[in-house]
Amino acid sequence: MKNTVKKIAAFLIAVCIVLPALVGCHGSRILEPFVMPEELDLSREYEITFWAKNDTNILQTRIYEKAIADFQALYPNIHVNLRLYTDYGKIYNDVITNIATRTTPNVCITYPDHIATYRTGKNIVVPLDELFVNEKYGLGGSEVKFDSPTPAEIIPQFLAECVLDGEYYAFPFMRSTEACYINKTYVEKLGYTVPDVLTWDFIWEVSEAAAQKDADGVYLVNGQKVMRPFIYKSTDNMMIQMLRQRGAGYSTPDGEIQIFNDTTKELLFTIAGHVKNSAFTTFKIDGYPGNFLNAGQCVFAIDSTAGATWIGTHAPLSDISEDSLVEFETVVRPIPQFDPEHPTMISQGPSVCVFNKEDPKEVLASWLFAQFLLTNEVQIAYSQTEGYVPVTSKAQNSDEYQDYLSRCGEDHKTYYDVKIQAAKLLLANTENTFVTPVFNGSVSLRDASGQMIENVTKSIRRKETVDEAYMEKLFADMTSLYRLDQRSTEGGNTAGNKTELGALPAASVTLLGALAAAWVLIILYVGIGFIKKAKK
Repeated sequence: MKNTVKKIAAFLIAVCIVLPALVGCHGSRILEPFVMPEELDLSREYEITFWAKNDTNILQTRIYEKAIADFQALYPNIHVNLRLYTDYGKIYNDVITNIATRTTPNVCITYPDHIATYRTGKNIVVPLDELFVNEKYGLGGSEVKFDSPTPAEIIPQFLAECVLDGEYYAFPFMRSTEACYINKTYVEKLGYTVPDVLTWDFIWEVSEAAAQKDADGVYLVNGQKVMRPFIYKSTDNMMIQMLRQRGAGYSTPDGEIQIFNDTTKELLFTIAGHVKNSAFTTFKIDGYPGNFLNAGQCVFAIDSTAGATWIGTHAPLSDISEDSLVEFETVVRPIPQFDPEHPTMISQGPSVCVFNKEDPKEVLASWLFAQFLLTNEVQIAYSQTEGYVPVTSKAQNSDEYQDYLSRCGEDHKTYYDVKIQAAKLLLANTENTFVTPVFNGSVSLRDASGQMIENVTKSIRRKETVDEAYMEKLFADMTSLYRLDQRSTEGGNTAGNKTELGALPAASVTLLGALAAAWVLIILYVGIGFIKKAKK
């Protein structure tokens, strides 16, 4: 009997040790902090992985491939494996999943909001401050085999987004802002003139005019049965920028949530009124704004400057059939403003981070490849594929890039006029851009900011009552849904919605749950075997 009890006790102890390790392994394996090696050993081979995003623009894939080939020609002992994703959300999910098994990539194109969550795993992402200025291997370092920019040549407004808790955990790869793509032909048909600086009042007034129909339900401005006067692609950016322009709260750098305020409520009521008059809708509800614009079914389409190659009658990446295209003049303007004398717009775009590994020399090799992405050749080539701008003054001021800008409208491909107009818009307004605070939980706050606009829009279209009571419930629902009332100070961050590494993506939860369940069954099977033997 004593032996039976001992065996059962041993089995239960094993379960207590193994099971928590399995189900709690998310971020549980601790890496040592990265320590800068004195030298990179060029006599040995390095294998590094590079995760990047690309969807339908094959030119971008070719730029990544050429960058890898050019880098490996300089460093033949550093082998770079490219893995492409269709969107940044999938990169985020896979990084979170792979943190537990130390199989993160070496270099990753991602967003600082995502990096803030990666960082809550101890020593997962490498701080770059020391690497930036290292005399040998830093930006412009003496041992770097290519012409990299110096730290001072990275545009400071773009670099600012990459600071987390006072340190740089990334550097910008490309930058964009949002632009208003306008069917100038329709604006003038409605009796208006497109101003150099749009105001919200102007946008709303023209959109209301464009929503007018005749007795047969045909829109007067385009002679069609379909018209979405004003479509916003990213409603999170819409809310964030409106609040910034009004000087209202969004969040503090340490994660204090300020978005649930009277100005937010006022903005939502205004939006609701224009939705009621069929003057406004969103990408999530109706579809891609560029497609409606290209079909003559939209007047104002707000999208990223990086999306310019999809927009306009002659857009090289237009997503609609040729027989659906409508000929019109496209003009590009900054997003509408409350105070046109002091324009304010968001700075956004992908950044590059380097992940920590057990071998610091592997990290150094990874840093060299990451740094190569800042060279003029890569920066200029990538910026020419869409309406991005290079993130370094070295590339922006180069003869090659200035020649590219000067050839606006030469063709409908490399020199597509709408794309270059979008790039020039950001170049002219870099000083007017801002970045949102980045902390563990800032992703969820961003999601909540856009979801409020989406919810209000849907409710109006469903003829629901949108009043003070509705707004109070909406604020409460957003707080609960995105867990914005939860606090965490892990790693010095105050998070509005997450603790530890945040809520795992569904795929990660499924994977870890399946692994845990499998081990539980194995342990139970072994335990039952122990018990049966003990009874004999």
